[in-house]
Amino acid sequence: MASAEARLDHLPHALLASIMTKLDIASICSLASTSSTFRSCAKHILSFLPNFHLLDIAPSSDLVTPLLPPNPYLTSLKVDCGRLDDSAIPFLVKPSLHELSLHNCSDFSGKLLSQIGNQCKALRSLYLGSVAEKRGRSIHISDLEELLSGCSQLEVLILMFDVSRFLRHNLARIWASASEKLTSLEIGYISSVTVIELFSSNLGSHQSLNPIQPSILPGIQKLCLSVNYITDAMVSTISKGLIFLTHLDLRDAPFVEPRITFDLTNAGLQQINQLGRLKHLSLIRSQEYIICYFRRVNDLGLLLMADKCANMESICLGGFCRVTDTGIKTILHSCSRLYKFKVTHGTQLTDLVFHDISATSLTLTHVSLRWCKLLTNHAVLSLTSNKELKVLDLRDCRSLGDEALRAVGILSRLKILLIDGSDITDAGLSYLRPTVINSLYALSLRGCKRLTDKCITVLFDGCGKLELRDLDLSNLPNLSDNGVLQLAKSRIPFFDLRMRQCPLIGDTSIMALASMMTDDAGWCESGLRLLDLYNCGGITPLAFRWLKKPYFPRLKWLGVTGSVNRDMVDALARSRPFLYVECNGEELGADPCDMSDGLYTHDYDEVDEFEQWLLEANTDDDEEMDDAENNEELVV
Repeated sequence: MASAEARLDHLPHALLASIMTKLDIASICSLASTSSTFRSCAKHILSFLPNFHLLDIAPSSDLVTPLLPPNPYLTSLKVDCGRLDDSAIPFLVKPSLHELSLHNCSDFSGKLLSQIGNQCKALRSLYLGSVAEKRGRSIHISDLEELLSGCSQLEVLILMFDVSRFLRHNLARIWASASEKLTSLEIGYISSVTVIELFSSNLGSHQSLNPIQPSILPGIQKLCLSVNYITDAMVSTISKGLIFLTHLDLRDAPFVEPRITFDLTNAGLQQINQLGRLKHLSLIRSQEYIICYFRRVNDLGLLLMADKCANMESICLGGFCRVTDTGIKTILHSCSRLYKFKVTHGTQLTDLVFHDISATSLTLTHVSLRWCKLLTNHAVLSLTSNKELKVLDLRDCRSLGDEALRAVGILSRLKILLIDGSDITDAGLSYLRPTVINSLYALSLRGCKRLTDKCITVLFDGCGKLELRDLDLSNLPNLSDNGVLQLAKSRIPFFDLRMRQCPLIGDTSIMALASMMTDDAGWCESGLRLLDLYNCGGITPLAFRWLKKPYFPRLKWLGVTGSVNRDMVDALARSRPFLYVECNGEELGADPCDMSDGLYTHDYDEVDEFEQWLLEANTDDDEEMDDAENNEELVV
């Protein structure tokens, strides 16, 4: 090691700096911890590095401040701000930035928006998540005004928080000052009435040479909104007011059943895509609060819309309970360029909807049919005529069985397969072995209650090296520690493993996973990033010894039942400050289908070394964890 370090000392500093600039921030910091040569070089390059991306952990102000020295060349900054507040604004808001992405900003106030508007005049892309959501934090409308008027070069704006908190009578005037270059807008929540007021000033202004009011966001091509109600009036205003729109994504989650004036009907659906420019359309009614559907839309609405759908490449429809096979088939036969098709809560869809899909020119790559409970194996057999399928989401299609897996078994390009709640058996999973298991990245078998420990052997015994990184075995009443032991022996380097609500899984499973090696030489320890064991019946306080460092060195998300021992859970969270511990049953991580467009290109090892570098002197919390264990033993 000494001779190697001596050789590095003789390399030109400029050469080392040039090499290190090709790495990400986590890798640079990991490298800096190995020698004084690299440490000096890292300190130097942080002052001229163009990109600073750190989203896999949420650093504190003390940790992130030294990593963001004055740097006139910094153009892209992405940070998880879950541990930061307004005091970090001077380090995050840089005049040189073209791209700024700040996630989990709940402890920031509206000052963040105003400072970005005042300082970041060259900004092209901005993402702000959860701003001022913590109690006591607020955003004033003047903060939004300074942001929109100050960032005159913005092309992409994503505000993932509640914009409806601003008074409506001022919003139209303020949004009129936004960058004319803005082509993409996404808002976390806004009322439908506000949307109508914002874009109604555009109606007629495209033909008028001297409009009374300036057009608002006239160049928008992509619009993604979460609203209280998707209505005819809102859809009509958007369609007529944003004439360059190619991507429309609307989602609502009503608290009460909407009246006709606050709902989408066939007439409203007919207004969509009048100019025929749309390539992506998503209309989703979520059942987050109540069971609610688009009850005023039927097949006629889709027939009227289909006339303008020839250029559509992606269609997502959720909650259209009165639409039958006729309406959906019309869409499929009208959109020859369609590659992504999603229907949720299609309560009247049957196998006939895909009966003649092989006669079309469609080349579908992404198909999601969640909560379409009338579909059977025959529908899957018809779908698999699309040999290019990469994503197949059949969650909660409860009539699917082993014959559906037989049909899926020919899809050599399949990356994501989700078949939660189906009637498959251990034997049926054998159909995935010859072809599909070798290409899969994500597999979900959640709630397939006929599966037993044998399913692990059927899938993975002797299968060799796999690409599979995301596995969901939750809610399997017959899956026990024996099955998890077999899983550990397979040495598959999972990133995400979910086994929540499995009553037979206990401490032995955690010990096996903690000890799991992922290569034959025994050098690679568990690479799990996410482990969800919420409400697994056999887990006791003993298991928490195996959740401490150095076990699971890459773990970032952990789901457990807090009632096992609250003191030990809290001590674990403190001893591993970059580990998010969820005790109340909240789902962890992202939905695999939400990540399917940018399929899994991250290399996480550098981030974990970076975390180790940050925590190398952090031993006090480990002692606290040991004290919690000792107290537990005394109680026992």
